[in-house]
Amino acid sequence: MKETFELIATAAAGLEAVVGREVRELGYECQVENGRVRFWGDKKAIVETNIWLRAADRIKIVVGQFPARTFEELFQGVFALDWENYLPLCCKFPISKAKCVKSKLHNEPSVQAISKKAVVKKLQKHFSRPEGVPLQEVGAEYKIEVSILKDVATVLIDTTGSSLFKRGYRVEKGGAPIKENMAAAILLLSNWCPDKPLIDPTCGSGTFCIEAAMLARQIAPGLKRSFAFEEWNWMEDELTAQVRKEAQAKIRTDLKLDISGFDIDGRMIEMAKKNAFAAGVDQDITFKQMRLQDLRTDKVNGVIISNPPYGERLLDDDAIIQLYGEMGQTFAPLKTWSKFILTSDEQFESLCGQLADKKRKLYNGTLKVDLYQFFGQRMKRQRDAPKQTE
Repeated sequence: MKETFELIATAAAGLEAVVGREVRELGYECQVENGRVRFWGDKKAIVETNIWLRAADRIKIVVGQFPARTFEELFQGVFALDWENYLPLCCKFPISKAKCVKSKLHNEPSVQAISKKAVVKKLQKHFSRPEGVPLQEVGAEYKIEVSILKDVATVLIDTTGSSLFKRGYRVEKGGAPIKENMAAAILLLSNWCPDKPLIDPTCGSGTFCIEAAMLARQIAPGLKRSFAFEEWNWMEDELTAQVRKEAQAKIRTDLKLDISGFDIDGRMIEMAKKNAFAAGVDQDITFKQMRLQDLRTDKVNGVIISNPPYGERLLDDDAIIQLYGEMGQTFAPLKTWSKFILTSDEQFESLCGQLADKKRKLYNGTLKVDLYQFFGQRMKRQRDAPKQTE
């Protein structure tokens, strides 16, 4: 069985550097590429990155790479890989995904079928099974993916299962909520830290607030969920239990956080409270039904993060114009507060009446969005560690 693996943490476009920083903070050297971060690690690395990465989508094992200009090259390339080091007899091994970009091979169903045939033949040979007898696929699942870019095939196994954005705390959600890993990434891109007040004035089901509390308290985002690798016979249960125990021990209980979420819809506020309770951070967040234009505060050096309704999430153009105008007017007096607004509306700056200090292009699923960043005026404040509870 292999001791070291070439691994990939996949990421939404524009968030690769955030994921790269997280991987390095876990102690792994990495290479940031388009849509992914490549690194090497052992079995513990597979467990740690799945449990700890906040902004990534999935962790995948790179089984191999090779030229694939013809279907024969594809077959032979897949067959040559060391499948016996990954797949036990009787496991399920679907070719769950094939993607071909700028390549001579472009029929993705055929790529899946030929890759599957090659893996079957390799396992039949390794386990001395007759070619005419099909392999039983009744055990744990190892989802295989084949990606062909510019005639080079990369073959991967997904270790994660359900995407990493599924933390397990979202009991209920409203229409088109922001994904948890996108919310976490925006918090990591912002200048918020746990000793600053944080407000989400359009909080919906509470994702930004919950992710902020989890980040501040160092609660590993994957602590309460399961992963595909946990069913694999070569991943020791004791190792996963050890990493979870270490993560549990790192949770900070000595913080007093100032996080608030407001929404005009009372039903969303009730959802947000349920989700925060499920995440174990309900005591850290104040949720309240309130109109955006009623937001007032005497606090300084805070951070506002918002994913307001836009595009498909709110079809009424007049309502969008009114909302963005209200945002500009409401936020204007908050001179020392930084604001981070995520929207696909390219007219946002003109509608809110202020030019952003910085704009970052991201993708919310397939939808191109921009993170508008308005930095507050710096005001002297106590630069101590976050306040301790009494």
